[in-house]
Amino acid sequence: MTPHTDTSPAGNGSQDAQLAFARRMDRIDGLGHYRRQFVGIEPDSATGAAGVTGHTPSLVAYLDGNSLGRPTRASVARITEFLTHDWGTRLIRGWDEAWLDLPLKIGDDIGRAALGAAPGQVFVGDSTTVLLYKLARAAVDYLRVDVEPTRTEIVLDTDNFPTDRYLLEGIAAERGMTLHWIHSDPASGVTVEQVRQAVGPQTALVLLSHVAYRSGFLADMREITTVVHAAGGLVLWDLSHSVGSVVVELDLCDVDLAVGCSYKYLNGGPGAPAFAYVRSDLQDVLTQPIQGWMGTKDVFTMGPGYVPADGIRRFMSGTPPIVGMLAMQDSLAMIEEAGIDQVRAKSVALTEFALTLVDAWLAPMGVTVSSPREPTHRGGHVTVNHPAMRQVTQILWEHDVIPDFRTPDALRIGLSPLSTSFVETFEGLAAIRDVLRGLLLGQSGLAGGANGGLGTGLAGALGGLGVGL
Repeated sequence: MTPHTDTSPAGNGSQDAQLAFARRMDRIDGLGHYRRQFVGIEPDSATGAAGVTGHTPSLVAYLDGNSLGRPTRASVARITEFLTHDWGTRLIRGWDEAWLDLPLKIGDDIGRAALGAAPGQVFVGDSTTVLLYKLARAAVDYLRVDVEPTRTEIVLDTDNFPTDRYLLEGIAAERGMTLHWIHSDPASGVTVEQVRQAVGPQTALVLLSHVAYRSGFLADMREITTVVHAAGGLVLWDLSHSVGSVVVELDLCDVDLAVGCSYKYLNGGPGAPAFAYVRSDLQDVLTQPIQGWMGTKDVFTMGPGYVPADGIRRFMSGTPPIVGMLAMQDSLAMIEEAGIDQVRAKSVALTEFALTLVDAWLAPMGVTVSSPREPTHRGGHVTVNHPAMRQVTQILWEHDVIPDFRTPDALRIGLSPLSTSFVETFEGLAAIRDVLRGLLLGQSGLAGGANGGLGTGLAGALGGLGVGL
């Protein structure tokens, strides 16, 4: 499977042809066998054995892997083993035997499998918000205090994820700095030219998301980083919506700093800790603002003053959340085995197929697409817009079709390459189509009122897929 997989048969054929196409894509999917390694994916009902992709008895379609990934079966075994053995029998000895270095070990695993980062530059710990604060504060303090006091400006965009914006507003207030806002279109993202116009000798830090959380726009990391460096600033990338789905090359792009979460495409589970990347040459010159005992040179000396550890460990603060680090290890192993290039290729093929169905089924009902059409500018999710999408999402959730909603009118279709099949994508889009159709018919009085139209639409969607209400 390549990023240029031809989805035209689905676009040109009937619904039966589209379903046949989805089944054919699943049969030739070189990553399809990974799907059965996730909890909730059962053997194919048609064969009674492990089929090509399996089916989900409790769900019609899960289209929210870009918000919370599925757990793996291997993680169930790993967590059980941890409870019964690693913690259950080794108890406090676990810290000396493995746990103290686990944030660094998993950090290297993430760097190798998904970030294009050499060892010693990534660690796991804290939430995305806390890690963003640490790195952003360290960056602006370094440039403003140690390099150029005139660098008093932080650049960010108006449609970045809320926590990114809120944090930088707080840091600017703390440090007496100003914010330079790039006014980005929620239907697209931040371009190289916008960054070029925003940065200058006053710039200390630029904070951007690699993939925009609303539209899925994939920013040009290499060119934007080059532009920021030419202006003398540092750049901090939020990788939360790209890691594990998009090819990331931090070292190759000469990225300074990066942070990302582990509970989306890395399937670390609700509240799993985030990771941080600090380029090796910056580690000894940046001072992280939350100095805790786990970031000291000798953790158990318990000395009178803080002496930072060498390397990436100095950016750790408190006791690492070991239990929260367990599940992501199994997904990382899958990504490394499959190869991030192949994961990305399937991601592109899935989103292309979803867009084909959106154009065929949803566009005639007034649905618009706010995700980029060009695959090289699109991440792992597709966002569609319609005034009824809040109600559509609520109805779908009640009947085990799970996309997610973003205000004011956006429905996001998150397609996780290792756990989502083409047939599941087909089923999810068919349900969205028929629920929306039912609502529109009900509103126009053609189906005996909203509830009548709604029920008819959903029954048509799920009944046509062999699922009863």
